[in-house]
Amino acid sequence: MADPHARIKGVLFDLDGTFADTAPDLAAALNHVRELNKMQPLPLETIRPQASHGSIGLLGLGFDVTPADPRFDELRVDFLAHYNTHICMHTTLFPGMAELVDELEQRGILWGIVTNKPHRFTEPLMQELGYAERAACLVSGDTCAHAKPHPLPLLHAAATMRLSPGNCLYLGDDLRDMQAAQAAGMGGIIAGYGYIESKQATASWPAKGSVDTPLELLQYL
Repeated sequence: MADPHARIKGVLFDLDGTFADTAPDLAAALNHVRELNKMQPLPLETIRPQASHGSIGLLGLGFDVTPADPRFDELRVDFLAHYNTHICMHTTLFPGMAELVDELEQRGILWGIVTNKPHRFTEPLMQELGYAERAACLVSGDTCAHAKPHPLPLLHAAATMRLSPGNCLYLGDDLRDMQAAQAAGMGGIIAGYGYIESKQATASWPAKGSVDTPLELLQYL
């Protein structure tokens, strides 16, 4: 269990839907593949709630397929190829995130990214956004033997920053983020502004709290 009185020395962020609004570029990749298959584009508002679920969730939405479907691998190759070459065309930090990171750095609080996004996308995206070198750690979905909701990526991030998990917070917009934080002994904070399908569902998530803007995280430090 995370110690509610522990001094926070590190803040970790999920990437898609928490640190950066990547949905526009993910949606463009999905709609590119739909166009290749003579299908009409889906509106961004339809795609946005699935943007934290990676290619499996997005292709499931766009083509009603699962990884067991014979078409899935081909669709995924096309999707990832387009995303790889258009990874930061329209992606931006969420409003207030840049100011939050500045404040963390001014306070001497380390910060980093823990995402299920593969490293081959995490690194270039963070470079394009201008934050790769500023982050104390970049932990991707393939950095460790397990991805979230397993706690290992968060524990690896804490170890990289040489911090106790109990001295860290994790901000994320998905149930698996809160499950990973709880299992790692960190305080999980829900990014209520992120890619959440149902706000009601978050009431049952094992979280320490919730924020509607990135800067509201400061109240937990």
